[in-house]
Amino acid sequence: MGEQILKIENVSKSFGRTKANSSVNLSINRGSIHGLAGENGSGKSTLASIICGIYTKDSGNIYKDGELYEAKKPQDAYHHHIAMVVQELGVIPELSGEINMYLGRMEKYTTGGIINFKKMEADAEIIFEKWHLTKVPLKCPAEEPSIEQRKILELARALVIDPDLLIIDEMSQALSKDSRDVLYEFMKYFVEQGRSILMITHDLEEMLEQCDEVSILRDGEMVCTKPASEVTLEELKRLMIGRQVTGDYYRNDSNEEYENEVILDVQHLSTHDGKVNDVSFQLHRGEILAVCGLSDAGIHDLGKALFGLEGHHTGEITAVSKNLKIKNSEDIIRAGGAYLSKDRDEDGLMLESSIQNNLVLPSAGLLAKGPFFLSPAVTNKFANKISDRFEIKARNNRQAVKRLSGGNKQKVNLGRWLAKDLDFIILDCPTRGVDIGVKAYIYEILKESKKKGLAVLMICDELTEATGMADRMIVMREHAMSGILSRTTDFNDEKIAEVML
Repeated sequence: MGEQILKIENVSKSFGRTKANSSVNLSINRGSIHGLAGENGSGKSTLASIICGIYTKDSGNIYKDGELYEAKKPQDAYHHHIAMVVQELGVIPELSGEINMYLGRMEKYTTGGIINFKKMEADAEIIFEKWHLTKVPLKCPAEEPSIEQRKILELARALVIDPDLLIIDEMSQALSKDSRDVLYEFMKYFVEQGRSILMITHDLEEMLEQCDEVSILRDGEMVCTKPASEVTLEELKRLMIGRQVTGDYYRNDSNEEYENEVILDVQHLSTHDGKVNDVSFQLHRGEILAVCGLSDAGIHDLGKALFGLEGHHTGEITAVSKNLKIKNSEDIIRAGGAYLSKDRDEDGLMLESSIQNNLVLPSAGLLAKGPFFLSPAVTNKFANKISDRFEIKARNNRQAVKRLSGGNKQKVNLGRWLAKDLDFIILDCPTRGVDIGVKAYIYEILKESKKKGLAVLMICDELTEATGMADRMIVMREHAMSGILSRTTDFNDEKIAEVML
């Protein structure tokens, strides 16, 4: 500790009129975990991208190990042993895991145009063993493993260059509790080797627990840097947002409370691939029903199976309010239901399209005049109404969704469905990758929707989210239900651990 591995002096970066970073100063010590906090749009990912050569800075200087460092492309960062695990999924889905790991560094494994996959796989195994990472499938296309496994694959790929500075941007948000523990052990081991980590996370409790120092960005400017041990959670929130944050954004009641009417009835649901095994439950009007479990327990597979994304299944799914047997995603939508995937970029949003198109699409049939005509005036008014209601921050609704921050992407993703008259919604990790302000806003929307009678099935990687928001909790283990817990009597660590483990 004490020796600087990276020093940033007065670095600025603008995109048109928007100042993403303004005269930022930051020092990262060797052998430390340095946290970088800030709301969505505060400039964290931009600064990380400058360090890694994804963006070039407009002004200022960066020093690596005391020498001037200029990264004009990612290869410059690799040559200086700097690597990053990006916030959104960064693998090429069609390529295998091992090729993703060594893409751009294939010369070592290629002779006469022939790739030595055996040596590549052996070297990949060494990376996983050296850093004690959970093994993931490497031979299949990277789109087949779970999001959690793909994030571990991205970490392994970053470690291929043997970095001494590793930037981790919102990785833990994609992981279950036990996989997070593996990540934390890796981080501890990594810095014990005299290396350093710059950690970006919206989980502020995690940041204070895992980091040695914390720096706070607000509106592109560096507010301060402090030892993590000297910062309270409330102070960190205040420094990030610029005002005092009071109260708890979770529910403040302790009772299981919803209507008797059953909205969704699931009986003996199983998928043919074994990812979901004999799951039965009822979801009631005005209920928030959480689904939790350790990694590979099947919680995300359950959401996909309910929406018809996991292929053939047995058992029955009934939208009771519509007296409709559900077989596929079209049936879910006809029954007044909706589904938000954990991976909003891959499965939810049309990133290249405008905010307006994304907001209008689920309601296009209701807005259309006749079978083929959508009035521009009607769609514009509709999109503006949703954008205002959900406080989506953008230049205008013609802006491409890919240009939005993670929090505003999720507002688009959620708002476009909640604009409809839904009976129920399936939410898979709805607050993944959003800051505390957006997270609090989403929880308020869910509490309001619950009061209006919306039934919510909320799949959670974070137990605090489940216990903070749910009336009941389904706990899954090894792709099957191991119990259903009640907010009134069972939401305590001992009872949850007993059922989960």
